[in-house]
Amino acid sequence: MRRSSRAVLLAAAPAVVGLAGFVLHVRRNMGAWPSQLRRIAVRSPHAAGGSFANREPGLPRPDLTARQIATMLLTRRERGLPPGPIPTTDAPPAHERGALAATWFGHTSVLLEVDGRRVLTDPVWSTRTSPVPGFGPRRLHAPPVPLSALGEVDVVLISHDHYDHLDRPAVVELARTTTATFVVPLGVGAHLRLWGVAGDRIVEGDWNDVLEVAGLTFTCLECRHFSGRGFHRNTTQWAAWKIAGPEHAVYAAGDTGASAVHAVTGAEHGPFDLTLMPIGAYADLWPDIHTTPEQAVAAHVALRGTVLLPVHWATFALGFHPWAEPPERTLAAAADHGVPLALPRPGERLDLTRRREGGAGTAWWRRL
Repeated sequence: MRRSSRAVLLAAAPAVVGLAGFVLHVRRNMGAWPSQLRRIAVRSPHAAGGSFANREPGLPRPDLTARQIATMLLTRRERGLPPGPIPTTDAPPAHERGALAATWFGHTSVLLEVDGRRVLTDPVWSTRTSPVPGFGPRRLHAPPVPLSALGEVDVVLISHDHYDHLDRPAVVELARTTTATFVVPLGVGAHLRLWGVAGDRIVEGDWNDVLEVAGLTFTCLECRHFSGRGFHRNTTQWAAWKIAGPEHAVYAAGDTGASAVHAVTGAEHGPFDLTLMPIGAYADLWPDIHTTPEQAVAAHVALRGTVLLPVHWATFALGFHPWAEPPERTLAAAADHGVPLALPRPGERLDLTRRREGGAGTAWWRRL
């Protein structure tokens, strides 16, 4: 009997070890522990009781049953699929350092060139946006190029810690293969340190902080969203960023809902030569946290922006709208307000010092 029990234990050992490894992997993907983050949050005037918060009251939600919401969530990927393969530019990007240029890789991952510096925003290269391998929203197109093809990056800029904006494998690879400094909202640095990023390569900012990094000025700006990588929400700060060089300024919204703060930011920190505004994943279920296309254009105008580069669409089906609805509505809203759009395919570099490339461009999604 004793020998039989020992044999069973030996046979089960690989499975137990594998399960333990899987659990540890998932936990590591989730980042720092909430208790650790709460100790950091108390340093912020924008957090109470260890939790960050928006300053504007929430908007009303539709009165839906749990069954209706579940059905919407289960069918959103099918509804949000493109009609054909998404065209990407897979040529390695030129390692240029222009005065003002942008290469959009999908979602909110953009390689910015600002007065000779290279800034990579919210790099997400994983197949799924989830801590659990094989689960979570799946990419609708492959990354146009591998991270290794980007060359040297001066700054990796993070807007907040959601999985579709803070991607552990991308962070780890960039920390290993570049000398970039990571500029992040308050609290997000704890995730990076857990993943092995050296503390002297992390610069954290709270709303209204001004940070001088790599010859550029980064201003941490208020926006309307939330944060969290587990069951505890708002344990780290979320932010939009102003990226300013000697000659040019860019506004990177990350994720934001419609907010009066955009007009305040425009008055205090504008104008902006380029804005990166989210146009996808809007829904009545969460009216506070993602702008509709019309709200994104209105925010761009309030920010005193010149060219608008629409982001947060095409790569993941996170809302309940058809895949091409965001750019179509953005085109119409931009025409109504006389806003120039930059509409690159994923992986395409636009030199925004050339006015013809700062125009509406081509509606490439219509050719699918």
